[in-house]
Amino acid sequence: MTSRLLAAAALGLPLIAAPASASPGARAPFSAASFSAAGGHAMADRSAARSPSGGTPALSSVIPVPVQVTPAAGTTFQLGPLTVIRTQPGSRAARAVGEQLARDLRPATGYRLPVLPVAPRRLPVVSLLLGADDRRLGSEGYRLTVDARRVTIRANEPAGLYAGTRTLLQLLPQEIDSPTPVRRAWTIAGGSILDYPRFAYRGAMLDEARHFDTPDEIKAYIDEISRFKVNYLHLHLSDDQGWRIQIDSWPKLTTVSGGPGTGVDGEGPGFLTKSQYREIIRYAARRYVTIVPEIDMPGHVNAAQVAYPELTCDGVAPPPRTDTEVGYSSLCIGSETTYRFVEDVIRELAAMTPGPYLHVGGDEAHATPEADYLTFEQRVLPLVAKYGKVAYGWNEIAKSPASATAVAQYWDTARTNATVAAAVTRGTKVVMSPANKAYLDMKYDRNTPLGQDWAGYIEVRTAYEWDPATRVTGVGEPAILGVEAPLWSETLRSLDDIEFMAFPRLPAIAELGWSPASNHDWESFRTRLGAYGPRWTRQNVNFYPSPQINWG
Repeated sequence: MTSRLLAAAALGLPLIAAPASASPGARAPFSAASFSAAGGHAMADRSAARSPSGGTPALSSVIPVPVQVTPAAGTTFQLGPLTVIRTQPGSRAARAVGEQLARDLRPATGYRLPVLPVAPRRLPVVSLLLGADDRRLGSEGYRLTVDARRVTIRANEPAGLYAGTRTLLQLLPQEIDSPTPVRRAWTIAGGSILDYPRFAYRGAMLDEARHFDTPDEIKAYIDEISRFKVNYLHLHLSDDQGWRIQIDSWPKLTTVSGGPGTGVDGEGPGFLTKSQYREIIRYAARRYVTIVPEIDMPGHVNAAQVAYPELTCDGVAPPPRTDTEVGYSSLCIGSETTYRFVEDVIRELAAMTPGPYLHVGGDEAHATPEADYLTFEQRVLPLVAKYGKVAYGWNEIAKSPASATAVAQYWDTARTNATVAAAVTRGTKVVMSPANKAYLDMKYDRNTPLGQDWAGYIEVRTAYEWDPATRVTGVGEPAILGVEAPLWSETLRSLDDIEFMAFPRLPAIAELGWSPASNHDWESFRTRLGAYGPRWTRQNVNFYPSPQINWG
């Protein structure tokens, strides 16, 4: 037995040869020992997808496009049955990233891929190491190098290691996304990548109020968006049609307005218990995604008023709404009951949300007089800070002087907005989500069976070809926290619907948020996106096959 196989046996690794030299369609040796060592999961059904259909991706094929790519011609690394994953000794967070990478790689490879603090000599190794000592990388950047014996990802923080592993997955052949083992050579092109984000905030949003998604559906979306280094998921948890988060001090919010018959057309009932919400937060955190909860107010509050009529000025409960109209509801701005309600909700939501932001809506408050709106925001925005969070709202909050320490989410379609530009001079930060570029619920074209068209049609090129730093006059790059792609759910009823509207446009927004402006190039993006399509197919993601893309 060779020294490599002796080392493998000592590690409990499968005693099988790497399939690098196997010809397409040829089966590598299979034994009961290898089946047992790999955990006995689905290895007997290898023949179903054993023929490779894609080559080795280039280092430049990644979405979002990295800052700098340096290929090493003629050099490759072979991921094989003896490969180990080495993580920074003493770092639980680095080990957790390594374990996640191993879970990502095991289904398609069938390899055990043990995660160790020290790699045995002469075995091929994927190393995840902290201490990059490169200020350019910040907390999320990484350096990835590939040579014949090892793949090394170095970062300053565990978030950077995780981002590097998302890149590594895209550098493996597309079959790596297969749910069952595939017999092929798992080759990675040699060279190096230097990469770090342009903006700190790269978000997606799900509208839970108009149609509630189950915790498993939300988790599936987290998995999908984290592949593209999206690091925030904004959950719109209340609106006129439903209330979707448990608040102990106001229990009827969910028992009444989260129950059967709520949602658009009465087809979106449900709510998150505090336990479910916390589990989603933990699940997202393991993928370096931070949850941003939103309670929309002072408008979009019909569901709250159905549950608690004292939140109206006349004390009379409005009828439940399951339509898609907006702008008709308002909290009673002069009532102290309103502020007791608002503070209770903010206090409970802040207590169960470890992330820095708490979104308080503020859009389309057409039923709230202007003076009342300003009074409301002047009282409510500081409440968010009282409970240790940064206030976040739609761009209308920029009218309030209290927004100077807040984040305004720009959803307007106009290229000029004097109110937001003025707020920026006072210190307000901006997340760019222009509805005619970033709203994923807009139809692709007039034939799209889902979505809306009030902001126009948004094909992939439209979603990609804009610059957050030049979109709005007076809102330059220093003022921009990042970008977000909201997905409103008036027409959505399932995870398939979410995927159809989000993909392939979400990766376009993700690239605008991560990659330097100098690297944005439509022809390059559409080529890389087309090559990514078969991965979605293998993941059973219901993406829209845009005719603008030549799908691989």
